[in-house]
Amino acid sequence: MHELSIVQSLVALCEKNAAANGAKEVVRLEVRIGRLSGVEPHYLESAFEVYKTGTICENAELAIAVQNVAVECKSCGFSGELSENDFTCPACGSQELEVTGGEDMHLMRLEMR
Repeated sequence: MHELSIVQSLVALCEKNAAANGAKEVVRLEVRIGRLSGVEPHYLESAFEVYKTGTICENAELAIAVQNVAVECKSCGFSGELSENDFTCPACGSQELEVTGGEDMHLMRLEMR
């Protein structure tokens, strides 16, 4: 379960940002997880709930948004999101797609006090 190591890094990033901004606690974290990132949102939530005890994030809420896969078709120029993991261009049927989003995890917002 690599989500635990991700949570450890996320909490360390929160501690660093809190110290740099003179904050005493983190109250909310917002992350965006791409569908192709390999990160399972429910495992990340569970790991966060267990790991945050005794840290600056102890009372923090974790909000997760899942990002669909964004692609660009090399055949017709279509650019948009795929609603499912069917790597066929919805406009022309080509399979010559370049993934342009949905492979990463990003910390989008951090609320501290």
